[in-house]
Amino acid sequence: MATAAEPHRVLVVDDDPTVASLLRRGLTYAGFTASVAHSGPEALQAVHDHRPDIVILDVMMPDMDGVEVCRRLRSTVPDLPIIMLTARDSTDDEIAGLEAGADDYVRKPFSFEVLTARLQALLRRHGADDTNLQYGDLTLDVPGRLAYRGERRIDLTTTEFDVLSLLVEHAGHVISKEQILEHVWGYDFGGNTNIVEVYVRALRVKLEAAGEPRLIQTVRGAGYVLRDA
Repeated sequence: MATAAEPHRVLVVDDDPTVASLLRRGLTYAGFTASVAHSGPEALQAVHDHRPDIVILDVMMPDMDGVEVCRRLRSTVPDLPIIMLTARDSTDDEIAGLEAGADDYVRKPFSFEVLTARLQALLRRHGADDTNLQYGDLTLDVPGRLAYRGERRIDLTTTEFDVLSLLVEHAGHVISKEQILEHVWGYDFGGNTNIVEVYVRALRVKLEAAGEPRLIQTVRGAGYVLRDA
């Protein structure tokens, strides 16, 4: 992770040399240190050799697409922030990317200002510091961004951790999907709350992986609440 005196390192993964070059130049101009990988295997090797602070990952690539790259990165570097670039109006791409572990997505075509704003927001969330949070047998080590169910450690992505932290902070109170979007992502999704459903589903799988009782409850028409059933 970059220090306060160092620019954040961004890895751009796109098989289109023109797009990759434009992104690298724009990110460098915006104050980042940017490098490029033109394929899935090249991206995996780049992360292994010199871990970046954040990855911008295109979905549509030959041989190994962005969803598979994201899935493999998540298995080796669970807390690496990942933004996926998806085809315009391709909801299937967005859902697939989020389920693979992406923290955010940006639809093509996009403005560079939007992309850099998303990068900064995700990096701020990833670097946030606070005290530990607890609910029942669930413990969140906020400074270390680690989660535990009893003694069992649970590996969470940056955004999964942020969603769960919000629910723990407000345990017993119903939080709407719109409130989660605003608090975690900090910008308007145009009413698309599918992203919240994807993350809640992923969190339930991880929190209940050893047969533990459900903690994240659905309140139909209202949102979600952290409480015992």
